[in-house]
Amino acid sequence: MAYIFEVPQPSNELLEKAHRIRLASQKISQAENKIRIQALNLMADYLDKKSNEILEANHEDYLRAERKSISKALLSRLKLSKEKLNAGIEGVRKVGNLPDPVHQIQIKKELSNGLILERKTVPIGVLGVIFESRPDALMQISSLAIRSGNGVMLKGGSEAGFTNTAIFSALQEGLEEAGIDKNVICLLTNRKDSMAMLNLEKYLNLIIPRGSNELVKFIQENTKIPVLGHADGICHLFIDNDVNIEMALLVALDSKIQYPAACNAIETLLVHKDIAESFLKRAIPLFNSNNVKLIGDKKSVELGVEFEASVEDWQTEYLDLVLSIKIVEDIDEAISHIQKFSSKHTDGIITENITTANKFMHEVDSAGVFHNCSTRFADGFRYGFGAEVGISTQTLPPRGPVGLEGLVTYKYFLKGEGNIVDDFSSGRAVFTHKDL
Repeated sequence: MAYIFEVPQPSNELLEKAHRIRLASQKISQAENKIRIQALNLMADYLDKKSNEILEANHEDYLRAERKSISKALLSRLKLSKEKLNAGIEGVRKVGNLPDPVHQIQIKKELSNGLILERKTVPIGVLGVIFESRPDALMQISSLAIRSGNGVMLKGGSEAGFTNTAIFSALQEGLEEAGIDKNVICLLTNRKDSMAMLNLEKYLNLIIPRGSNELVKFIQENTKIPVLGHADGICHLFIDNDVNIEMALLVALDSKIQYPAACNAIETLLVHKDIAESFLKRAIPLFNSNNVKLIGDKKSVELGVEFEASVEDWQTEYLDLVLSIKIVEDIDEAISHIQKFSSKHTDGIITENITTANKFMHEVDSAGVFHNCSTRFADGFRYGFGAEVGISTQTLPPRGPVGLEGLVTYKYFLKGEGNIVDDFSSGRAVFTHKDL
């Protein structure tokens, strides 16, 4: 999908929504921890009560999407089974079990006699989150926003329109029963508003896009609001020569097929030349039996990979049952390839050699570097964050799966007793800089 048009100015209706969410966010930023936890539990209760309606809405969305012949990756993300919905509801409750991220004291220091400095965590303010296809993301994002004391303006993909509306209605009912202004979460339902959101720099503090490469890049280039996100999920797995073949096959297969439409599924498999023949002899039929299309460099084609890769394949996020394979001379070539083509999302190595593993882990500059485990573990829920609002591949924090800690910032609080700087210039006072 191409995003080539001028970003529209916000309508009066959108400005009014932005004003209401700003006011609501100021209220929830001061809400006690127990109130925010209660709100999450009630949100989960209403999602459970409305589960049949949500699933019916999702079925309608899915049938409509099938008729439009959208990609298999988007269809996979769109489908909301009973089990997936229940897991999402449980995830909302689990976010309430996490430690309160707000008002935590990070620094407490005496600067001088009677002059005390504190640095405390505070909510960011209002988040703008644009996501495609996955309706369960709406539950995750809303729960993280409420738990961290933020407001959130949400825009889901049109392909999940009925599902998102049903979920949003349940979430707002839970908020109302908890005594929280329901305007703290807002769902936009048309594309014009989602793009006009980019011009709400007076109301939004952070935009988090979750979607295609084209969507993320368009947003990054067309707003003054800070953007947190990743454009690509080009993940690699390197099979070293000092390796347990059984483990390598198991992890490689899981990293590709467990959920190929996810951004943390591998797109390229790098194989050390010394074990390439023995590994591929078993890997090729294994991947073929799981309907994975294999594309490889000339060396891997000579060893049985069916299709030859082009340069474009090394920089393509398939989000499907397609895997590129390259045979490398050694770990240095593997790292070099990753540094050139990786999107800095998640990259892994399978090896029994701890020295080789450490070299890989320290030299590969990605948000997640894994040793002897599936790249599919790169997920906020699996990291114990309760859920994630998105994944960031930027070097500055937050980095990787962004949970509660990524949705707070901090403020400096300085309390004195009439202290003035001139006293320090004249020598009447001195700095102590003592940690308390």
